[in-house]
Amino acid sequence: MKKWLISIASLAIVATGATFILWPADDLGPPAPASTLSGEQLIARGAYLAKAGDCMACHTTRGGVAYAGGRALQTPFGKVLSPNITADRETGIGSWTADDFWRAIHNGKSKDGRLLYPAFPYTNYTRVRREDSDALYAYFQSVPAHRQANAPHELRFPYNQQLALAAWRALYFTPGVYQPASAQSVEWNRGAYLVQGLGHCSACHSSRTTLGGSDDSLSGGLIPVLGWYAPSLTSDAEAGLGDWDTAHIVQLLQTGVSPRATVFGPMAEVVRQSLQHLGTSDVQAMAVYLKSLPGPAQAAPRVPRDASEQARQQLALGEKLYAAQCASCHKDDGKGVPPGYPPLTGNRALTTASAVNAIRLVLNGGFAPGTTGNPRPYGMPPFGPVMDDGEVAAVVTYLRAAWDNDAPAVSALEVNKYRSVPLE
Repeated sequence: MKKWLISIASLAIVATGATFILWPADDLGPPAPASTLSGEQLIARGAYLAKAGDCMACHTTRGGVAYAGGRALQTPFGKVLSPNITADRETGIGSWTADDFWRAIHNGKSKDGRLLYPAFPYTNYTRVRREDSDALYAYFQSVPAHRQANAPHELRFPYNQQLALAAWRALYFTPGVYQPASAQSVEWNRGAYLVQGLGHCSACHSSRTTLGGSDDSLSGGLIPVLGWYAPSLTSDAEAGLGDWDTAHIVQLLQTGVSPRATVFGPMAEVVRQSLQHLGTSDVQAMAVYLKSLPGPAQAAPRVPRDASEQARQQLALGEKLYAAQCASCHKDDGKGVPPGYPPLTGNRALTTASAVNAIRLVLNGGFAPGTTGNPRPYGMPPFGPVMDDGEVAAVVTYLRAAWDNDAPAVSALEVNKYRSVPLE
């Protein structure tokens, strides 16, 4: 009998310890400060912050009611369906309090205590200050109620279990509001706050573990399922901005084009739906912070050039196809006519270790985002329908080796891998 009691007590202790680790008490943070804004001003502030967080991108389906949810977010573990966050009291968040909303933003927990999946980037949003959370709450309470029931997620076992999610959070999530760096300027800290928090830039620009955990390092990574590479923002060999003029960074973030680069793919959506709507002072702050990230420039290790006859033939084919299909816009010397036709020589987007972005642009074409600062963007036509995998590989290989570029060749097999990947 005594042994049974000891065993039961031991199990109770283990269960209590596991509960404490996997379901820690909420980090409530400091009390909400009294707002000096009027109700109307608070809503306007929240609307602005919702743009900064690009909330509509996930919580609105194409052609659907704003913020009514239902968009399927593809993950390596299955589909996460975004919820209704309109002011509807039954299917939305109309019955939530400001504390409930803060709990979701800061702790990643729903009103009923259920753990939220990190497709909702609370791992970044936890850095948001309480006063900004309250402004967002005021705004979403002003969004017209729309009755639309939330669809269940379509996740595989065991990822659909709260216990598995609790274990994931124990490994990868620690709540905490952004703490300003005392050695940096007010502008730098504002930029860091936006990039690390509502901007959730690390959600794409950081690598992930097999379980989907991120180190938030902004060191670049392949975006799961979407099949785009978000380049490193901390390396001048990729998308690091250390040697850029700040004005050009601001221009790229606000309009999608600049003398140095043009955004395509998922980043075009971010510029169109979010960044172009931010005030210039905030975009400037983000630019100052991003420009400060890269460390000393380090030359990428050179890969010995393949000197085989097959490699020479591939380069020759790529050069021929470039002259026929690309040079009229990007010019024989690869310098283009920026910002409409971006330069290809010295273009770090072409020479990243992963060639996926260049492959997808040649296959599918693309447009820079239509923005107030660039309302009629130039587009690139898709060459996938008129080039086979070998020809696309030859063109991309040529682009990665011509002029001042020096990056490894691309194979037809790599091209075929992305020919059927959805555009979003």
